[in-house]
Amino acid sequence: MKSTLILNACVVNEGEQRTCDVLIKDGRIEAIANDLKHETADRVIDATGLHLLPGMIDDQVHFREPGLTHKGDIASESAAAVAGGITSYMEMPNVSPPTLNMDELEKKFARAAERSVANYSFYLGASNHNIDEIRAVDPTRVCGVKVFMGASTGNLLVDDPEALDLIFRDCPILIATHCEDSGMIDANAERISEQYGGDVPVEMHPVIRDVEACYASSSMAVALAKKHGSNLHVLHLTTEKELALFTAGDLAGKRITAEACVHHLWFSDRDYPERGNRIKCNPAVKAQSDRDAIREAVRNDVIDVIATDHAPHLLSEKEQPFMQAPAGLPLVEHALPMLLELYHQGVFTLEKVVQKACHNPAIRYQVANRGFIREGYAADLVLVDLNAEQQIQDGSVRYKCGWTPFAGERFRARICQTFVNGVAVFDGTQVIANTDAAQELRFER
Repeated sequence: MKSTLILNACVVNEGEQRTCDVLIKDGRIEAIANDLKHETADRVIDATGLHLLPGMIDDQVHFREPGLTHKGDIASESAAAVAGGITSYMEMPNVSPPTLNMDELEKKFARAAERSVANYSFYLGASNHNIDEIRAVDPTRVCGVKVFMGASTGNLLVDDPEALDLIFRDCPILIATHCEDSGMIDANAERISEQYGGDVPVEMHPVIRDVEACYASSSMAVALAKKHGSNLHVLHLTTEKELALFTAGDLAGKRITAEACVHHLWFSDRDYPERGNRIKCNPAVKAQSDRDAIREAVRNDVIDVIATDHAPHLLSEKEQPFMQAPAGLPLVEHALPMLLELYHQGVFTLEKVVQKACHNPAIRYQVANRGFIREGYAADLVLVDLNAEQQIQDGSVRYKCGWTPFAGERFRARICQTFVNGVAVFDGTQVIANTDAAQELRFER
């Protein structure tokens, strides 16, 4: 494995920025110091004027493999991820067949070992009937158990109160929940469909999947977690009302935490007329007041983690009438540049972006030796130029689906290099699809 010496980078890590050098050897960060220019290395990078960040750890992606690979697959979407500065991901169970047992999990791990460009782990999906699989999960290998508390279909919808209670009581690892109340959503959809005679506009999406549907489900999850002392992580919050369920403070002291996703930090209901089904996602993009409250909750540490919920669909699928169009957005390639644009806009500091997108996912999931720029840690690193403007267009994306919800936006930052376990997998222009670089994530539990 080649060694790399990065000189004169502005390192953003653990709440501070400092200009220093970083030496990478054998996939690890060998040294961090003010003057390493005399060290020998196979490759030397002068990073003057650039910022060095830990690689983003995305705790929520849908890479569509197996069974839905016309939308995306592990190879295509992990390549897009590293081009966007994401060096590790945790992938969801709603594929075909769904990941409801260890046999299906092992097949996913085997596929990723052959095809992934970024580090990986996978969720075990919960159902009304697989509590024994949940009880037997290996805490050191599996990132979490995903519970769809409404807003899903088939075996992945957990709508039996007794099954939910058992999951929250007996799950040995982190429980990650999608919280929307299906009954309330169905009633809203019926009412709105009658109002519009079946031709429902996309602007009704946050009315159908409304604040109350989110709050009813997330408050139930929090109540169950408090009842059983569960380790709960509520995914993709979208409403100001839900924030009252969570507390500010140091992540290390929490057993109930919350996540925001990049598209809910960027878009609001004012964007539906222009973006249409391109921003149709579940839970829905809601009012600007909700978006602004979510941003503030990131700043004040009520929300602990920022992720993507990357969920690609073909553009032909998204161009169907609103009620038939699938929900989900491709996001991994532009998530970190978008967060850096919010830094330019004064919404977040660089330190806050790194805390929520890099450090805190590692802390929350107890990821071993990743998420920080520390000596001895895996060299999952991203060099960024904060002053290299790029215009986002459909034609330049690496997703198999071939489009982006950010088309037409200008971001003032660009990913220059991405390292996974010390291996350069993106050079600012090309993804170097070195699947030998990626590793299975391990968890210190």
